[in-house]
Amino acid sequence: MASPSSTAATNVMLAIFEKKTVSLDLYRPLRNYIAFNYSEREAQNLEDDLQTLKQYRSEIERVPADSLPARRDILQNYYKALCSVESRFPISPDKDHINSVFFTWYDTFKNKQKAVQQNIHLEKAAVLFNLGAVHSQMGLSLDRSAVEGRRQASHSFIAAAGAFAFLRDNVAMKASMGSSTTVDMSVECAGMLERLMLAQAQECVFENTIAKGSTPGVCAKISRQAGIYYEEALAALTVAPLNYHFDKGWLAHVQLKAALFYAEACYRYGMELHEKEEIAEEIARLKSGISALSEAKKTSPKGAAQQLLDAINKLEANLNQNLARAVKENDRVYLMRVPQASSLAPLPAFSLVKPMPMNDVLDASKEKMFASLVPDNSAKALSRYTEMVDDVIRSQAERLQQGSELARVKLREMDLPDSILALEGNLTLPMALKEDVEAVQVCGGPAGLEAELQQLKDLKRVNQELLVQTEELLQKEATEDSQFRSQFGTRWTRPQSSTLTKNLQDRLNRFAANLKQAAESDARIERSVKDHAALMSILDRHPIESALPTLARPIMSLDANEDAIAGALKQSLRQLEGLGAQRAGLEDMLKEMKRKDDILPKLMTSTGSHEDLFRKEIAKYDHICEEIAQNLEAQEQLLLQIQAQNEDFASIFNLEDYKASRERIYKQIEAAISKYREIKENINEGLKFYVTLQDAITNVKQQCSDFVMTRNIQCREMMDEVQRQISGLSFQDNKGSNGYNYPSVPQSHQVPRSNPQPPTDPANMPNAVRPPTPTYHPSQQPAMAGNPQQPTMPGYTQNPLPYGPPQQPTPPYHLQASGPPYPPPQHQQQPPPSHEYGQPAYPGWRGPYYNAPPQQPAPPQQLGSMPRPPYTVPSPYHPPPHQSGYYRQ
Repeated sequence: MASPSSTAATNVMLAIFEKKTVSLDLYRPLRNYIAFNYSEREAQNLEDDLQTLKQYRSEIERVPADSLPARRDILQNYYKALCSVESRFPISPDKDHINSVFFTWYDTFKNKQKAVQQNIHLEKAAVLFNLGAVHSQMGLSLDRSAVEGRRQASHSFIAAAGAFAFLRDNVAMKASMGSSTTVDMSVECAGMLERLMLAQAQECVFENTIAKGSTPGVCAKISRQAGIYYEEALAALTVAPLNYHFDKGWLAHVQLKAALFYAEACYRYGMELHEKEEIAEEIARLKSGISALSEAKKTSPKGAAQQLLDAINKLEANLNQNLARAVKENDRVYLMRVPQASSLAPLPAFSLVKPMPMNDVLDASKEKMFASLVPDNSAKALSRYTEMVDDVIRSQAERLQQGSELARVKLREMDLPDSILALEGNLTLPMALKEDVEAVQVCGGPAGLEAELQQLKDLKRVNQELLVQTEELLQKEATEDSQFRSQFGTRWTRPQSSTLTKNLQDRLNRFAANLKQAAESDARIERSVKDHAALMSILDRHPIESALPTLARPIMSLDANEDAIAGALKQSLRQLEGLGAQRAGLEDMLKEMKRKDDILPKLMTSTGSHEDLFRKEIAKYDHICEEIAQNLEAQEQLLLQIQAQNEDFASIFNLEDYKASRERIYKQIEAAISKYREIKENINEGLKFYVTLQDAITNVKQQCSDFVMTRNIQCREMMDEVQRQISGLSFQDNKGSNGYNYPSVPQSHQVPRSNPQPPTDPANMPNAVRPPTPTYHPSQQPAMAGNPQQPTMPGYTQNPLPYGPPQQPTPPYHLQASGPPYPPPQHQQQPPPSHEYGQPAYPGWRGPYYNAPPQQPAPPQQLGSMPRPPYTVPSPYHPPPHQSGYYRQ
């Protein structure tokens, strides 16, 4: 049956007292050194730093009366200040150094013993020891009867372990070099105290685990780790130099705690075994725990706390109770054979604590104390040493880089590891070729060309329908004019439609010729797509690597050793990769070693030759240089081995034929990409051409609509005049006074497009007098072209076509480069073309797609003196010079 922790009621733990020292004046020796070696002004400038250091030392000397956190902060600040002093002030017995400072510290555990040295490392070690002691006292002072108190206590013990570990790893050895030392600051003692603090931190975690109601298995692992930490501390206490340095109470406490937590782990682990009905092992574990407690009570020295002894007795009673229950159940029910304790596996353990890293807490690199003080000789010597280190690192980095480059070149020559990957089915394309294929596939690939060809057909049909609608407008107007001319004879005096629309008809004919030639270009594109469909089909493969050939195994093999040859080559390549990773690690190791290589304190305290010190310090890099040399030599041998293995591999798997086949596929893919791009560019040219032509036809269609509207208005007015003549209502024979003007092209500002009037049938026209109608006034009225002999009728000013002389048809996709391809209408700007005068291009017509946004008007030098046209015609499209000529003549 489960019971509360046997240790929860004890809370018996150990704390360390601080080391004691004697009064010491650092202010005067350091100030004299600054004034003598630098200047009095420098000493005055550093007065504040000297006073601060003096204050720190005075606080360290006093009997601790401050709060523990304040004491901890003082120790940390003083340690960082000592680091600044160490790198700038040489304190040693040497006559040229500061030789009047003697550091004195007493042993914590044998307070009659003391160490006296002219070595600042002794001072640093004592401060670190006291820092760990203060953290241990903080942990012991907390209320560990509650969960939060135990959690904070665990953190304090972890910090104490970190301080003792930092002392052991960084300062203890240097502080023990003098003739006068104490055991408490030895490497062995610092390591023992670190283990003890970790044991007490793990014990706090164990008590909280019990309080939270964790499972017996988890509690057993945490308890066992606490016992291991105590056992490690006990092992250090029982050997030199610590075996006679601590009193018996310490030894008894640690020994009993080690046995207690081992037995506690057996007790908790036995509970878990009982739940699993593993009675035999439960009995063996319980006996082992009882035996450990009995042995500890017999062999441990006197002086242990009574609470600890009570906890051991309580746990022993619980173990015996569970053992009796387990033995009874095994005898009556399970009848299992109980194993010997020596045959049992070690109990599982799990650590939840580790020493706190103190590097950041004690980092003095950002300290400003004495920052302006750098000895010249030390600075010059340090610069020389830094150059030596840089030379070493530079030369070794070059060797590493050359080794890596050599491996890449050799593998590329042997086509490795591509051939191995091909055998495994992991095929790859060259990066540049793969990017080109992906770009084609993103655009739709060859399969998407059909949709783009359909767009060309749709745009061509839209242009043809617009052209037919425009021609029908002019044809209908010409037919009506011919009918009235036949009906009224010579009374119908306005110019014939054919003379006014000749230029418009010429432009429509040119558009028709362009469409015809464009259709031929479209046909050539379609033929090219069909002719090269098989070539380009490879680009539709997903993934594209599936088009590559595979490296097949030989059909027949005499000794069936191809797998062994391939496996050996793979293994060698893996070893080569491992050597490359090792080289990268060695380079990082060199850089990290240089970063941490600070010999300034040694330079400032050294009394011998700097060159001797340099040789000694630079030797630290020799083992890495040796590893680099071994790495490169191993790579050279491995490359020879890989070359021989690759020759066998190539001969068995017929590698040359595979390479030739792969190169053919590469060239086929490249040719397919080239042809796809060529066709794609031609299609894009066609799309641009049709969009531009559509805008031009729409523009002409609008002009024709305006022209027809104006002619209809004039037709109604002339019919009124003719009917008045027939009815005898005409008062004069001179028609010149009527002021009728017949233009060749309607202007947008004369008749609003929003209110077109349909042509009026003369048979239905009433005889009533109508209100005045808008009169068309063209800007130019020269003699009508094409019929110079026709007499000018009074009141009818005949107007030549303002569209310019007829021009030769231009090739499709080349709309006149010398000027505006279509004669621009004059005067004000008109709104964009709409379907006001005709049907939509075709059902489902996408206007915004085929109607390109308005282009910029032609430059003034092309338009001459004509005003800004109301219809902005896009400039002719010119294919790029590299085009294959699908849309060029």
